[in-house]
Amino acid sequence: MTFRTPGFGRRLGTGRTRLLLPVLVALAALLVAFLVFTAVYTDLLWYRSIGFSSVFTTQLQAKVVLFFGAGLLMALVVGANVVVAYRLRPAYRPLSVEQQGLERYRAVIDPRRRLIAWALLGMLGVLTGSSVAGQWPVWLAFLNRTPFGVRDPQFHKDVSFYVFTYPFLRLVIGVVFATVILSILAAVMVHYLYGGLRLQGPGDKASPPARAHLSVLFGLFILLKAVAYWFDRYGLVHSERGAATGASYTDVNALLPAKTILAVIALLCAAMFFGNLLRRGMMLPGVGFTLLVLSAILLGGVYPLLIQQFQVKPDELAKERQYIQRNIEFTRQAYGVDGAKVVPYGTQPVTDKKALQDEAAKLQQNGVRVLDPNVVGETFQQLQRIRPFYRFPDTLDVDRYQVDGKLVDTVVALRELSGAPVGQRSWVKDHMVYTHGYGFVSAYGDRFAATEPDFITRDMPAAPNQAIKVAQPEIYFGERSPRYSVAGGRGQQELNYPDNSPSGQKSSTYDGQGGVPIDSFAHRLLYSAKFQDKNLMLSGAINKNAKILYDRSPRQMVQKAAPWLTLDGDPYPVVVNGRILWVVDGYTTSNGYPYSEQMSLGEATRDTITDTRSAVARQANDHINYLRNSVKATVDAYDGTVHLYQWDEKDPITKTWMKVFDGTVQPRSSIPPELESHFRYPQDLFKVQRKVLTKYHVTDPSAFYNGEGFWEVPEDPSAKGKRQPPYYQSLRMPGQDAPSFSLTTVFNPRGNPQLAAFMSVGSTSRDYGQIQILQMPRNAQPAGPGQVQNSFETDTKVKNDLFTLRQGGTKTVPGNLLTIPFGGGLLYVEPMYTKAAGGSEQQPYPIRGKILVRFGEGIAAADTLDQALTQVLGGSGAPAQSGSPGTPDDQLSAPAKKAIEDLKAAVTDYENAQKKGDYPGMGEAWKRIKDAQAALSAAGQKPKTSPSPSPSASPSASPSATPPSS
Repeated sequence: MTFRTPGFGRRLGTGRTRLLLPVLVALAALLVAFLVFTAVYTDLLWYRSIGFSSVFTTQLQAKVVLFFGAGLLMALVVGANVVVAYRLRPAYRPLSVEQQGLERYRAVIDPRRRLIAWALLGMLGVLTGSSVAGQWPVWLAFLNRTPFGVRDPQFHKDVSFYVFTYPFLRLVIGVVFATVILSILAAVMVHYLYGGLRLQGPGDKASPPARAHLSVLFGLFILLKAVAYWFDRYGLVHSERGAATGASYTDVNALLPAKTILAVIALLCAAMFFGNLLRRGMMLPGVGFTLLVLSAILLGGVYPLLIQQFQVKPDELAKERQYIQRNIEFTRQAYGVDGAKVVPYGTQPVTDKKALQDEAAKLQQNGVRVLDPNVVGETFQQLQRIRPFYRFPDTLDVDRYQVDGKLVDTVVALRELSGAPVGQRSWVKDHMVYTHGYGFVSAYGDRFAATEPDFITRDMPAAPNQAIKVAQPEIYFGERSPRYSVAGGRGQQELNYPDNSPSGQKSSTYDGQGGVPIDSFAHRLLYSAKFQDKNLMLSGAINKNAKILYDRSPRQMVQKAAPWLTLDGDPYPVVVNGRILWVVDGYTTSNGYPYSEQMSLGEATRDTITDTRSAVARQANDHINYLRNSVKATVDAYDGTVHLYQWDEKDPITKTWMKVFDGTVQPRSSIPPELESHFRYPQDLFKVQRKVLTKYHVTDPSAFYNGEGFWEVPEDPSAKGKRQPPYYQSLRMPGQDAPSFSLTTVFNPRGNPQLAAFMSVGSTSRDYGQIQILQMPRNAQPAGPGQVQNSFETDTKVKNDLFTLRQGGTKTVPGNLLTIPFGGGLLYVEPMYTKAAGGSEQQPYPIRGKILVRFGEGIAAADTLDQALTQVLGGSGAPAQSGSPGTPDDQLSAPAKKAIEDLKAAVTDYENAQKKGDYPGMGEAWKRIKDAQAALSAAGQKPKTSPSPSPSASPSASPSATPPSS
């Protein structure tokens, strides 16, 4: 028989539980510490991989200082007041029902008061420190502030005070306010818990020590309020009370003196609370506090309202004129439109037929960008994807390149990776084989090859004689790169494209500087935890020299390298010295510029493209009133090298951050000329400026007050309810000797569909950033975009042409409606594309249908711009009649018949080569197709049947061989 001590098992279980709990807590703490270390250290490794580790360490140091500084301040001050309140507790508490109830709480709290206090204060410190640490940009910008050299007209302070100093002062005041308020709450709770404050019972409701303690705290609170009132005066330069942003008549003549008086009254009230230390009773503080509240209501609210209603409103323009002038001047400065030139235009259109034809010839020689990058993304996808694991964006980019000695507008895109093919996926394939995109594809912007883009660079591999040379076509860093890839390991084969070699594919091994080495146990452990992927730890496929590539989209990389920048939503690729680089425009912004109108960046930059396409990122709805294109950044598409170049050398915000992150931004003089030749004026900046100029092209205060001549951005005629986007195009503005690559837009009069003005800004070295506005005569405004689009649909001949295009299950897709200054008036050009409807495979991508043109009252549709201009302006050549039947074979000339036979044979060879995967054969057949097209076009004929390789014959749809009609 066995005897067991009663309760022994229970005590043993309790002992094990007591041992287990600390072990679990310790393990949880270690796990949290490991995860925090992993996040911080892998971030540091990423920054080191691109050479920007100082950016990470500077941020980290600032966050740590602010976290512990603010957290300790809050915890120590609140904790000190808790200790003071506890020590000032009365020795004896009168017996009452209230105190009997509190005694139960005291009995529970007293034995554990230190633990409770430390836990609550620690939590309070962590929350405060975390909140303030997020304000590190405010602190660092204040410490390194740079003068603007511009003073506000009211307080005569440099603008840097409002951009750098004022936000920091508001941050400090906010933290101190929170500290004092929480100290008051904590002191009141402790005094009440231990009897220093009572709600019931005879006698005083507060003990003398409690009254003195709380008087000091309330005095500090009101003293801070006096400081806040004083600095609120400077905030009036951002007031929205008047007819325009900034200190208005009422603000200057009523609210400004009221804030000053309230600050003095708050000082007196604070002195009354402090004086309560020397006397017993709350009458004096009560009187002071009541005076402050009444003064705030009467001086801060009622008095300005009376001034506004009875002095300003009866004669508002006279009272507000100088303040409106300040707003106009400072808003134009803040958004960089003070140099915009408004030129009267359209009063004397050219009517001489010969002069118009000569100008049309110059226009044709310079080229008009009729290839719409917002439409032909699907066309690039169908013709140049080649393999299903590659893809193109839905919106392409526009640039310019020297081709055959001539600078031409070019539509460009990169063939990026979309992932391993369905059915062939595995961890190794997803992360170690399909690691990158391949190839730079470009097409002429001012022409078509028959009905499809006329490619300059194309195919895989690219032909060696193509006009734009790309020495490093692999794209490891792109807008659609995988979450992470492991590349560069010894002997690792990373797929470029399939071919006819014995291995069946053309592969390469990454050899770039970017990426973090992952061939060590420690790094594999860290990244396995970071990405929660055990294969990074266990896979035997990861060899020596392997690197992990992650956080590698251009915008993401530049944002991390320069966290003080706001980035343009549309990075674009360029080829410089054989390498593909991403160009990302960086902006410095502020919402503290005095007298400048504030707007939402996200709302100002919205248009058809941002609302309907994924390739262009939408801006956040941050409110700004200052904007500069201060930095041009590049990211190497192969190795991820990041360069930041100072672009606006006068911007004080950029200079400030160059001091914070010393050595990260290179001077403008270091920009390679080959790279600078590809810089564009950024779209988001332009869209903000055009929104500003809808009002602020008016510089007379009286006209501005009355809203005379205000404009609006027109609705996109191809997308109802969306703003028309701006368009890149090379054009020659009136007075210019040569065309300039420009970004353009138009304006309607507010509430009127006609056209009020045309706006252009240059992107070349001779006119970069020069805004020119052609203002139409108010009494004879031309048709606006919506009216022009409607005229295309209602004109008898063009309507018939469009009706013909829409037959046989085909729909039309309108391209960009370009507006071009021409002959003293405006020329409108719109490519109209056709596309099979309802998922048909006959024509699964947009191709050129017609080019629509309008000049004055003349409207035409033709296969080419030259033909359309001939119809509108007249000329020696007979314009092609759209929708006419094909020429019968017996009427074809001998050269045309031979060209058609050559074309058919080349198309057949192309399709056979496609089926075999014979890329060299496809390239040779394609050259023959182009030669036959050129011969047929020269013969001036159009075949009855247009032979074309079947788009669905292989993963790569072949280009149509249909020649242009004449």
